[in-house]
Amino acid sequence: MIPAAAPQLRFARFSAAIDRAVRETLAGTSLILGERVEAFEQRFASYLGVPYCVGVNSGTDAVGLALRACGVGRGEEVITVSMTAAGTGMGILHADARPRFVDVDPVTRCIDPEAIEACIGPRTAAIVPVHLHGHLAEMRHVMAIAERHDLVVVEDCAQAHGATEETTGRRAGSFGTAAAFSFYPTKNLGCAGDGGAVVTHDIGVAQRLRALRSYGLEDERRVSAGLGFNSRLDELQAAMLNVMLDHLDDGNRERAEIAGEYRQVLSSAGEAITLPRADPGAVHHQFAIEVADRDRLRRWLLERGIGTGVHYPLGLHAQPAFAAVAPPGGLPVTERLAERFVSLPIQPEVVGDRAPWIAETVAEGVTHCAAS
Repeated sequence: MIPAAAPQLRFARFSAAIDRAVRETLAGTSLILGERVEAFEQRFASYLGVPYCVGVNSGTDAVGLALRACGVGRGEEVITVSMTAAGTGMGILHADARPRFVDVDPVTRCIDPEAIEACIGPRTAAIVPVHLHGHLAEMRHVMAIAERHDLVVVEDCAQAHGATEETTGRRAGSFGTAAAFSFYPTKNLGCAGDGGAVVTHDIGVAQRLRALRSYGLEDERRVSAGLGFNSRLDELQAAMLNVMLDHLDDGNRERAEIAGEYRQVLSSAGEAITLPRADPGAVHHQFAIEVADRDRLRRWLLERGIGTGVHYPLGLHAQPAFAAVAPPGGLPVTERLAERFVSLPIQPEVVGDRAPWIAETVAEGVTHCAAS
């Protein structure tokens, strides 16, 4: 059986270094906000080309705390996409703001800049573009819109660790006022539990984030100066992340090779399969194809030992938690993708040398489902 993902296999690949890091952490004097968190924050910021990184408890918290630290709050509106994980929308709600969902571009599958322009109103305070499946949104266009309208931009980079813009080489997370990352185990850079981070170019935002993540504490006096939360990246997860960061670029290259093998085989399927856009800067957190009879194809593949995923089967605007902020006319591109997306296995430790066979089996399955 080839699972859709298996983070344990990636941890096993680097188990010697992980075991050593965990033992050293447990033998140390700090388990919360110690030297390993600080080391990871410095290394990850340097990797992304930004000056500040603040480790937090999760990607969801990273979105919410980033918005708060940037001054976005109660009653203000945040433009974002519905084709994303719930954590994006929940993070906006946790900042006491209101999401305004817009559609995605059918080619990039990321936020449609024209939809942003059409949605801006007097209460709009921020934009949260999502770099879906490891592909960058059109950030230069997004940033130009934000500058014209004096809006905060918080990038949702939960699926884009190491992704780059082709023309400049800038990494995801280096464009906005701030950027939110998740280190959930299945991510390209993942730990063995929940973890997240916010990165920023702004020292004031970084200082507010450090207070917000830990009870509003602003200095060594341990006095809460304002609203705060308990949202801290712990030392054990940071120790693992320090190990895994060493292998992020190699892992992304391996994912790109698998994506290339899929593309080579599946491109011959014609209109029956829509492939993700060819993007040299993508890190392929998912390799999501579009097919007409998604659920039937998934069952057919599972019978042949190939697990798949769906990212995502229902846009946020169609979920009960966000019913109050759903756009009245719906989001046609998002809704079409939600019905057609299939994520093929892309984790290197799962796929191994079987990418051509997986792709051939997918192509055969699409033909079978169309003919019967």
